[in-house]
Amino acid sequence: MFEQTFKNIDDVLWKEAGCTTELDYTEQTSWLLFLKYLDDLEQERALEAELVGKPYEFIIDEAHRWSSWAAPKKADGTLDHDNALIGDDLIDYVNRKLFPYLQSFKQRATSPDTIEYKIGEIFSEIKNRFQSGYSLRDALEYIDELRFRSQQEKHELSHLYEAKIRNMGNAGRNGGEYYTPRPLIRAIIQVVKPKIGDRIYDGACGSAGFLCESYDYLRRGKLTTKELEILQKHTFTGKEKKSLAYVIAIMNMILHGIDAPNIIHTNTLTENLSDIQDKNRFDVILANPPFGGKERKEVQQNFPIKTGETAFLFLQHFIKMLKQGGRAAVVIKNTFLSNSDNASRALREELLTSCNLHTILDCPSGTFIGAGVKTVVLFFEKGQPLDALQRTPLFSQGKPLTEGMATQKIWYYQLDPGRSLGKTNALNDEDLREFVELQATFAETEKSWLVDIADIDRESFDLSVKNPNKAEESQLREPQEILDEIAALDAESAEILAGIGGMICS
Repeated sequence: MFEQTFKNIDDVLWKEAGCTTELDYTEQTSWLLFLKYLDDLEQERALEAELVGKPYEFIIDEAHRWSSWAAPKKADGTLDHDNALIGDDLIDYVNRKLFPYLQSFKQRATSPDTIEYKIGEIFSEIKNRFQSGYSLRDALEYIDELRFRSQQEKHELSHLYEAKIRNMGNAGRNGGEYYTPRPLIRAIIQVVKPKIGDRIYDGACGSAGFLCESYDYLRRGKLTTKELEILQKHTFTGKEKKSLAYVIAIMNMILHGIDAPNIIHTNTLTENLSDIQDKNRFDVILANPPFGGKERKEVQQNFPIKTGETAFLFLQHFIKMLKQGGRAAVVIKNTFLSNSDNASRALREELLTSCNLHTILDCPSGTFIGAGVKTVVLFFEKGQPLDALQRTPLFSQGKPLTEGMATQKIWYYQLDPGRSLGKTNALNDEDLREFVELQATFAETEKSWLVDIADIDRESFDLSVKNPNKAEESQLREPQEILDEIAALDAESAEILAGIGGMICS
């Protein structure tokens, strides 16, 4: 229904001098889509209010509504070209009047969870990249053809928008920041099995793929009015640091059916773990935190295990944010399982001690297009981690590994789709079907096996993927992985030397 319209919009953006990358295309499509969606939503609410004889107060004032500046209509419903802004007049209006007006909503909003606040936040974080008012006029007319009234229309638009996010994710080395393959997400959700009433969290939500797919999973079947309200208002929370990803996440969730997404624009890692209370915790955590990034020293002070590696800080955050008995699945670099630096080792110990790490999914190279690293998915449940008296990990007390441990056995599955993965040969749902089926019973096969916690090396806590059913292969590591480990070891050595130097000087 709308596929050709999206292609036409892309053609306009491709010719526009201010838009040069897939990221630009998605950003510009997003703010235009958002304003059209908002106008459709307001028109629908105004009509509903009129039918029951109640007044409706518009969020956007008349002068700045879509129907006033973007697509003014004649009585017969056709575009009123005489009153439609175009050329420099259109660019001047958008940059000097529309965007400042929309940005002001942030200051006027009563709270961050209102649609008014979201409007202000979105338009404070992005900018209009159109330089030609004629190109913008063409794009507006194509966007105006889209409708958000029925679930079927929203469903199709969500698929088309997801395709744009996928293209953006494939556009460069950092593609994984914006796009986690949806077949992988769907398999993860089938294993974790969220249910109505669970509070679901992603503290590094990117384009909100985990939250959107969770919504689709929970939306199946016939739900009561109360269950639908819970799903809309009390289920999903996302946090995102980057401005573009934040905007995309909100638009993506809207298109999937969440009217006012609870996506918070913040750096999750600036939250001090010691300040987290039980009321802040979640039943389900699903995430693919950014890997390879580095955080400042002051941010690292919020965590008991100090490290500059962003993904390791996020993993500590997720463990802390999970309720007792809560379920989580986190995508992380496979080197986390074996790195010998102190932070990696301590974090593995913490995970095994405080959580039941029941499943590790080993993903093949090419799962994340352009990411350049191999990944694993850690599936765990929050357990009873600490000795009730000592409040210190049992490992640190010299007690047997199996005594009071949250983790007893780990089930590994080595995903092998039987082909090289890439842009034209991506991971699909069928590739993961066997994993989901076998994981339900922790079945042992040529691709899957169990490791007892007592067999984990007590010094290194090495959790490397070593399939006992296959001949040992000497696996070549990615150059970036080797450089990352060298950098981590160098940083650790520098800290030790600095400490020794301090002792000598004093």
